Amino acid sequence: MKSFAELKKNLKKDFTKMVGKRVALLGDTSTQFLTQALRGTGFEYGFDLNLFEADFDQVENQIFDSSSELYKFQPDIIILFLSSHKLLQKYNQYESQRDQLAKIELNLVSNLYSAVKEKIQAKVILYNYNEIDDVVFGNYANKLSHSLLFQLRKLNYELMLLASDLADLYLCDLSSIQNRVGKNNFFRTSLYVNTEMVVSIEVIPEIASKTLDIISALNGNFKKCIVFDLDNTIWGGVIGDDGIENIELGNLGIGKAFTEFQYWLKKLKNRGILLAVCSKNTEYIAKEPFEKHPDMVLHLDDIAIFMANWENKADNIREIQTFLNIGFESMVFLDDSPFERNLVKQSLPQITVPDMPEDPADYLEYLYALNLFETVSFSTEDAERTKKYQANTLRLETHKFFTNQDEYLQSLNMRSIVEPFNKFNIPRVSQLTQRSNQFNVRTIRYSEAQIEAIANSEKYYSFTFTLEDSFGDNGLVCVVILEEVDKDNLFIDSWLMSCRILKRGMEQFVLNTITNFALEKKINFLVGEYLPTAKNELVKDHYSNLGFDFVNGKWLLNLKEYKGNKSFITIKAKS
Repeated sequence: MKSFAELKKNLKKDFTKMVGKRVALLGDTSTQFLTQALRGTGFEYGFDLNLFEADFDQVENQIFDSSSELYKFQPDIIILFLSSHKLLQKYNQYESQRDQLAKIELNLVSNLYSAVKEKIQAKVILYNYNEIDDVVFGNYANKLSHSLLFQLRKLNYELMLLASDLADLYLCDLSSIQNRVGKNNFFRTSLYVNTEMVVSIEVIPEIASKTLDIISALNGNFKKCIVFDLDNTIWGGVIGDDGIENIELGNLGIGKAFTEFQYWLKKLKNRGILLAVCSKNTEYIAKEPFEKHPDMVLHLDDIAIFMANWENKADNIREIQTFLNIGFESMVFLDDSPFERNLVKQSLPQITVPDMPEDPADYLEYLYALNLFETVSFSTEDAERTKKYQANTLRLETHKFFTNQDEYLQSLNMRSIVEPFNKFNIPRVSQLTQRSNQFNVRTIRYSEAQIEAIANSEKYYSFTFTLEDSFGDNGLVCVVILEEVDKDNLFIDSWLMSCRILKRGMEQFVLNTITNFALEKKINFLVGEYLPTAKNELVKDHYSNLGFDFVNGKWLLNLKEYKGNKSFITIKAKS
C-alpha cells in the first residue's frame, strides 16, 4: 500500500482517462488529509474523484438543509465520517443519557440517511466507530450498559443491522483497521489536540483504500474467480513426489495452515467466487487428494474448472478465462512460486497476483489485509454459481456431438420464467446491474432501492428472465427495463445479461417477448442506445444484429415491421 506522501504525488498525474465520480465527504472531524488520500487512491483504482469536502463539523447542516452546497454539488456518493471522539464528547456531556448513547446516534444516522434519500439518489458510505476505552470501569465495562465501551460496541452492532435494511447504506469498517494496526498506530494524541485529526497520517491510506474498495464495487468492479496452484499452496508438499499419504494437511503443525486456507477458499466459493485449479501436474495425480484424502476441505465439486498439465500457466489461465467468459481483471492468481507469479504478471498484467508470503502460516492474514473480494451485494443464487459453470462444461461436451447449431439448441429443451421486478427478485436484479459489464448496453448501476422505485413506477416496465435446460437451472440471467417516452415509443433503459448463457438465443427470445408486450400496449417503436465502456464492446452491434436501424444517434425498431426472431426457448409458468 502506498504512503500518504506517494498518494499526494498521484494528484499531479493525468486523470483524463479515469472513470469520473462525484463524491462528497462530510465529517465532524478534520478531513482535509483524507480528502487528498481519497483522490490519490482513486487514481490507483482508475477513478477521477471529483471531491466536495464540507466545512468542519457541518454534517447535519449540509444534509438537513435542502439548499446546501451538498445538494448543489449532486454527488453520486456521500461519505460520512462521524467520529468516536465526537461521540465521546457527547458521552461526557450527557450523563443522564449515557445508556441511550447508541440509540441516539443510531437515530441520527438513520435521519441523515433518510434526509439524503428524500432529496437525491446518492449512495451513502458510513465509517463505523473505532473503539475508545476510557477504562473507567476496566473489564467490567463489558457488563455495564452505560459504559462508553458497551455503547460503542452496541452502536456498531446496531449499525450493521440498520445497513442490512437500508439498500444504499454501506459501512466502511474503521474499527477493524484499528484492531489490525493497533490503537497507538491508529490515533496520535498530539495530532488530535492540535488539528482535530482522529486518524494518524500513516493509517489514512488504509482508510482511503477501504473506501475505494466500496466505490469500486459500486461501479461494478468485482473479483469473480480465484485461480490457484496446488503443491505448497493448498497443501504442503508435492503430490507427484511425496504421494497422497505424505502431503501436509489436517489439524497438526503446518498442515493446519493449509486446512484453514482451504476453508477460506470454500467460504469464498459458497459466496459465489469461482475456484479454478491451475497446476503443473499430471491430472489424475493432482485430483487424487480431492477424491481420497480425508483431511481435504475442497473437493472436485467445489472447482469450476480444473487444469493440471505441464503447459505454461499463463496459457492455461487464458484458457480458464475463455471458458468462464470473465475479464482478466476479475481474476486473482495464487501460487507459492515467485517464478510462476512473475510469469503470470508479465504475461497477463490485468490479473491480480498477490506476492504470497514464504511461510504458509502467513497466507491467510496476508490475504485478509488485501481485501480482494469486496462486494456490495449477495444473493442466494451466488452459492450455486460453481454448479452452473460445471453444468456448462456438460453442455460444451454435448455440443461436440452436433454439427447443426439449431439441432443442438433444440436438444437443450430451454425454458424461461418471465416476470416483472418483485420483492423476491429485486436483490438479484440490483446485483446484476452492478456486476454485469460485458453484456450491458448502457451500464447503468442500480441499487435495490432504485430497482424497487422502478418496480413501483408507472413510467417503467420491468422484465426478468430465468433460463433452465436439460443440464440445470441458470437462475435469473437477464434484466430489461423499458421506459415509456410517449404513446409511440418505449426506450430500453437497461438490457443486460449474464455472459455464461451467450449463444443460446436468449437475445432473440427477449426481443420477441418485449416486442409482444409493446404491441399489446399499442406501442409502435422500441428505442435502444449503446453507451460504450471499456468492457462492453461485446454488445456494440447488439441492436444492429437484432434488426434495429440507427437513426439520430439511437437504435430504432419499427414494431409494425418486426417479424420475430427464431428462438428455441419457451416460456415456463412459475410454479
